[in-house]
Amino acid sequence: MNQKQKIAEKLAEILPTLSTETIYALLEKPKSSEMGDIAFPAFSLAKVERKAPQAIAADIVEKLDTTGFEKVVATGPYVNFFLDKAAISHQVLTDVITEKDQYGQLNIGQGRNVTIDMSSPNIAKPFSVGHLRSTVIGDALANIHEKLGYKPIRINHLGDWGKQFGMLIVAYKLWGDKAAVEADPISELLKLYVRINAEAEEKPELDDEARQWFKKLEDGNPEAQELWQWFRDESLVEFNRIYDKLDVTFDSFNGEAFYNDKMDEGIQILEDKNLLKESKGAKIVDLESYNLPPALIMKTDGATLYITRDMATAMYRKRTYDFVKSIYVVGQEQINHFKQLKAVLKEMGFDWSDDMTHITFGLVTKDKKKLSTRKGNIILLEPTLDEAISRALSQIEAKNPDLENKEEVAHAVGVGAVKFYDLKTDRDNGYDFDLEAMVSFEGETGPYVQYAYARIQSILRKADFVPNADNDYKLTDAESWDIIKHIQNFSTIVERAGEKFDPSLIAKYAINLAQAFNKYYAHTRILDESPERDSRLALAYATGLVLKEALRLLGVKAPEKM
Repeated sequence: MNQKQKIAEKLAEILPTLSTETIYALLEKPKSSEMGDIAFPAFSLAKVERKAPQAIAADIVEKLDTTGFEKVVATGPYVNFFLDKAAISHQVLTDVITEKDQYGQLNIGQGRNVTIDMSSPNIAKPFSVGHLRSTVIGDALANIHEKLGYKPIRINHLGDWGKQFGMLIVAYKLWGDKAAVEADPISELLKLYVRINAEAEEKPELDDEARQWFKKLEDGNPEAQELWQWFRDESLVEFNRIYDKLDVTFDSFNGEAFYNDKMDEGIQILEDKNLLKESKGAKIVDLESYNLPPALIMKTDGATLYITRDMATAMYRKRTYDFVKSIYVVGQEQINHFKQLKAVLKEMGFDWSDDMTHITFGLVTKDKKKLSTRKGNIILLEPTLDEAISRALSQIEAKNPDLENKEEVAHAVGVGAVKFYDLKTDRDNGYDFDLEAMVSFEGETGPYVQYAYARIQSILRKADFVPNADNDYKLTDAESWDIIKHIQNFSTIVERAGEKFDPSLIAKYAINLAQAFNKYYAHTRILDESPERDSRLALAYATGLVLKEALRLLGVKAPEKM
């Protein structure tokens, strides 16, 4: 049982004015481990009992059944609980050895589907570090939900539709060179896209022409469709190469274009419910009752918008996957769009829109400046990953020159470093892209956690240690107890990361666990013969296993040697 829950239930037996839930919420961690493991503040009872909190705390200790605890003491207005280190360490180590990588697994989801809209780069544009956040946050959320017992469905909702394709078609027809595009597709298409946007600022007629070409594309114009398909195919080749490097996979690549022939149903529902209003020739849904601006469903020329396709997308996903959660990992700038989308679907009578969640995230900057494909100010992801791998290789060769598979390890460390740095950042905060900081083996980084794991594996190999769940492993010293509490807390952290849709909780947990073990390793001779030797090795084994699983949830590999 969760120790906090056990304490809350014991306290509820002698505190009839407070429920178990209320007591649980009041329990806190003492400032110092010397003051205990869990504390109950008696302040909330002072008014009811008309006594000083210090006296109430003393009364509680006198009445409480302290069976199963090392001791329970009143310290001023707090009741401090010291947990049974020997019993709990034995239970935790036995559980990890028995459950292995299933440790921390929960069945909250009961196999139900969760759709995750993630990555979703725009076709004909290079994959930049700006696309990294949605990709790695979405992948980590999929792994976390799987650990919680859900069935994640990773969807790459490609940006393969919209006016930008009208812009690109106009640019290609004006300045494009087929041989140059075939030789270096993404680079050439980017040049065309940047040029058309720059020139359109001076020549608004280019913008109008782009709109006309997108309308032709929507209407099935053969020339427009042929160019669009070519742009899409060439882009996917590049994207898939980068996804392979990131070790990210998808269950669906259905992008915006897939829903081009699926929008009529949603529009018809809006009309049938008299929700579609005309405004200056365009079609809108009034969302004043939601305190939102009107949702523009169709433009004056009949062209559709993102929201029109996203309505069709949501309806298709509900019908196809019957999701219990539909997660959209999309930047903060789209907050209003998703509020409007959910409101429109709610007005259409789809209560399942309540199960849709927009997972926002902050921007990646470089030298504190915003990145922009349109302005040509981007950091390409593939060469950045290659540079991260190269930096990792240099450090690995310096530390372990005889390592046999150093290129494979360098890939795991370099790519893992970039992913971990992104994921350790609080989701709604942005960060400045700093490759040197990312690939450092020191500090709060992915390589630091990976190196802690590799060190543990080295210890276990030297000891030739084989864990046995039937052994009486137990430890009571302060530093091993700190690690035990971290390990015991793993499933709680995973559950909280799922509830908050925030992988940074897992990344910070992995850093804290690695730091706790490194402190233990610095002060304890694990391999020396002693009565605690096997228990210390079991602790190292359990720490390594949980570190590896935490990294896996973040999409980061854990090399056995570094």
